[in-house]
Amino acid sequence: MDAMTSKGKPSPRSSVRPLSNEQVARLGERHNLVDVTRYYPNGPRMPDAPEIGAQNPRATARLLEGVSIVMRQRSRVKAWGYDRVPTNGPFIVACTHVAMYDVFIPMMSIFHQGRRPRFMAKAEMATWPLIGRWFQLVGMQPVERGSGKALAIESESIRILASGRPLTLWPEGTLTRDPQKWPMSLKPGVGIIALEASRRLGREVPLHCSATWGAASINQWWPWPRRNVVSCFDDRLPYGDLLKDMGAWGDEPPKELVDELVRRVHLRLVALLAEIRGEEPPAEGYWDFRTMTRKPWPQDFDWRIGSSALATETPTDGVIGESGVDPGLNMVDKGAQS
Repeated sequence: MDAMTSKGKPSPRSSVRPLSNEQVARLGERHNLVDVTRYYPNGPRMPDAPEIGAQNPRATARLLEGVSIVMRQRSRVKAWGYDRVPTNGPFIVACTHVAMYDVFIPMMSIFHQGRRPRFMAKAEMATWPLIGRWFQLVGMQPVERGSGKALAIESESIRILASGRPLTLWPEGTLTRDPQKWPMSLKPGVGIIALEASRRLGREVPLHCSATWGAASINQWWPWPRRNVVSCFDDRLPYGDLLKDMGAWGDEPPKELVDELVRRVHLRLVALLAEIRGEEPPAEGYWDFRTMTRKPWPQDFDWRIGSSALATETPTDGVIGESGVDPGLNMVDKGAQS
């Protein structure tokens, strides 16, 4: 895995058009958009009480409430698909990274569904005044971005999943450097982590993609009028076909399998972001972080469907699938979690 170092700077906020009310309305016609700044926006569901209790519940509840208030004050957040968050067991979420909001939105949304994923974030965040310590209390796994750190990052991520906990990743490794703010080339870590964790558990670890758009146009010094921000939590992305010979892999997953899974995740993130934005990805190709230039899309890539044929496929291997909520279950009051 390449060193997780920054290169160049993200394009400025002035280069990004705000997400329009008209586009949000179009998304609302196709999806059930809900307010993910509040608990259980899709209706009652059973939270993972042991997981919540193991992750500093009082500190987590306070930070979650604070983040939710800030999000409501500075933006109009809507989302779909977070009712797909599995109710128990490990899973991986691979997120877009257009703005720093893209750290808070999916984490807040998953927390409001009664789960507590660990998340990989740059180590500098742990030193931020006031909130750095809180990040660590609520599940942050600091990432030392630099040469020689990749193996340790992957090993800790695999350990988290093997212990039964979910994990959130931003597989680009840093804010996208694409001038038009599309997902740039991904680090191979997401593929290594998913494949190796699945091998250790003996089953396919659920992998979901999440895309968020709208925050890059927010003026953080004066965020009013509030901008629209839309996020989605996609159907499970299957990769069981890549696990067929996992008993013969040797010390680590083969590079060609890692590359294929990374390709699927990347194309799916692009397709999801295209739907939210209501725009076509650049015809010239995707932004490559190594060369800081565009490279052609795969010949079989159609952004209008991306890997949706894969992402909507029904799992048949008996592992955790889409989260179903029994209408007879009463949701746990958030006060009981603290």
